[in-house]
Amino acid sequence: MFSENHKKSGCIEVVCGSMFSGKTEELIRRLRRAQFANQKIAIFKPAIDNRYSDVEVVSHDFHKISSKPISDAAEMLKIEPDVEVVGVDEAQFFGPNLVEVCQTLANKGVRVIIAGLDTDYMGKPFGPMPMLMAVAEDVQKVHAICVKCGNLANHSHRLSKSKDLVVLGEKDVYEPLCRECYNKALAEESK
Repeated sequence: MFSENHKKSGCIEVVCGSMFSGKTEELIRRLRRAQFANQKIAIFKPAIDNRYSDVEVVSHDFHKISSKPISDAAEMLKIEPDVEVVGVDEAQFFGPNLVEVCQTLANKGVRVIIAGLDTDYMGKPFGPMPMLMAVAEDVQKVHAICVKCGNLANHSHRLSKSKDLVVLGEKDVYEPLCRECYNKALAEESK
């Protein structure tokens, strides 16, 4: 049992991987466990991500949990003082200030759980994710299954020709590939 003078220590947990790897599913699982333990939670998602819902975090398996869509990570600092756990989905879409916001929350004793793509469709580190992984107490990399060969997939291969960094989509726009199949696909596209 904690004494009244004991302050909970905050932390940052990152769940990362490719598209279709179960990142959001794991985020929802951790948040539901916190709810079951009667911890007060606050959940955020980028306002631009309205693929399944404007106001819920929704996994590809359609598990969902209520959230607040925001445009700037700094809005997370306006949480109620009794919030113990903050969840952030699609963290790669936030700006670099997400790292400082998460650090501030963790330093105040909040458990911050972040889910996001670690790399973009070109295989490059995506947004604030590399810095978040560097400062996190816990990083879990999850994997999809390569749709070409069945190996573990860690790449989000874009099927469309768009060169925009952010293209929201599902299986119609992205497919999970392993390193070998991803490199083969890129070689074919460059011909």
